[in-house]
Amino acid sequence: MAAQTTIDLNDLLPATFTAPELTDEQFLALCEQFPDATLEYTEEGEVIIMPPTDPLNSARVLRVGQPLANWADQTGRGIVCGPDRGFRLPTRARRSSDAAWFEGYPSTNQRFPTFAPQFVIEVRSPDDRITRLRDKMQRYITAGVLLAWLIDPIERSITIYRPNREPQILQNPLAVSGEGPVEGFVLDLEGILPA
Repeated sequence: MAAQTTIDLNDLLPATFTAPELTDEQFLALCEQFPDATLEYTEEGEVIIMPPTDPLNSARVLRVGQPLANWADQTGRGIVCGPDRGFRLPTRARRSSDAAWFEGYPSTNQRFPTFAPQFVIEVRSPDDRITRLRDKMQRYITAGVLLAWLIDPIERSITIYRPNREPQILQNPLAVSGEGPVEGFVLDLEGILPA
């Protein structure tokens, strides 16, 4: 008799599968099955399950979010969120960026109101496929995000996404400056992009 092999989906992360038309309740129930992972949901109904990141990348994410939160506190403008929250975007996608800034949180009884933050930052982790991240950034802009930064420690670059413009790539920058909704915010990239 052959030994039975059990496949644990957690061992295969990151993973994707299609589940069109998930309700908020169904999506949350699915999230409960993967408490240590981050789940996202695309406009086409693709569920993306991402494993926890490594400590070095987590430190990079903190070095991105903390200065943004400090800037928001100093200016008295907006709310900053980290990667543990999700947005239900106007395009029906459910996304979690590494950092997000927004003003004007919608007053609603929904746990996840439908809206797009004005600014998002993603930090590429070792498990991230760059083509998937680039697509995600473009989809943020399509959903109404006004400015998005993709920080890539592997390629030592930052790609800036804006509506109605081609992405702008900065190679080996020391810092990057906000514009539009986050005019005046400057992110020092020491400790985020490797030397």
